[in-house]
Amino acid sequence: YQVYKDMNVGTDKISKDDPIYSRYSLLDILSPEETFSVMQYQKLFREKIEELSKTHKDIIVCGGTGLYIRASLFDYTFEEQESDDVSDLENKTNEELYEILQKIDPKALETIHLNNKKRLIRAISIARTTDKTKSEIIDSQEHKIIYDNVRILMLSPDRELLYDKINRRVDEMFEKGLLDEINYLLKTYTLSKTARAAIGYKEIIDCLETNGNLEEAKELIKKKTRNYAKRQVTYFKHQLPCEIYTSKEELLEAIK
Repeated sequence: YQVYKDMNVGTDKISKDDPIYSRYSLLDILSPEETFSVMQYQKLFREKIEELSKTHKDIIVCGGTGLYIRASLFDYTFEEQESDDVSDLENKTNEELYEILQKIDPKALETIHLNNKKRLIRAISIARTTDKTKSEIIDSQEHKIIYDNVRILMLSPDRELLYDKINRRVDEMFEKGLLDEINYLLKTYTLSKTARAAIGYKEIIDCLETNGNLEEAKELIKKKTRNYAKRQVTYFKHQLPCEIYTSKEELLEAIK
């Protein structure tokens, strides 16, 4: 989500005033009115790596969305899907979709959350239009890293410590003006479905549009972020060849 302009507080984006802001790539490149996908990110990522590798020996890829990292670093290809009418799925509840997917592709649920209706529908649609499930398609691809000398480092602290930091981070986001930022975005842009879906933004927007309770929205953000972090750990451990470290100090020592 840091690709989006003016989505700063909720994504914990480095400030443009920071002296090292210019050393980052792919920040603030899209309007929040634009949709964005992992396929688009893969293309931008590889173009940027090709450009940077001409002048830089070491490039750090940082982020928490495992699928985007996997799709960019590995020989990950996107399956062409036959057209499928999903109107019958659109009208179902998330719980109903989850139950359908549980029957036809339970492994997919390891990386798809109950609240992510778009991905639930996508996984079901793939199973209906191909002779393989989404999980079988992914497993059938022997993914190899396409770049030389890559190390994937995962910071996985104690769960209690991690959750405490997440809760404090959400409180800090509100202190730094998350609500003002979202009000500005709503007044300035017609937010795309992609931009609106970001944790922290979606909950506040829903709260504002329904005159909900802001404190309850804050607690929901904390809960969803903790759930997301748990899924991140699962994804990185099972989908990426990671070196796992429990503290920042331990990780930094390992790369000296």
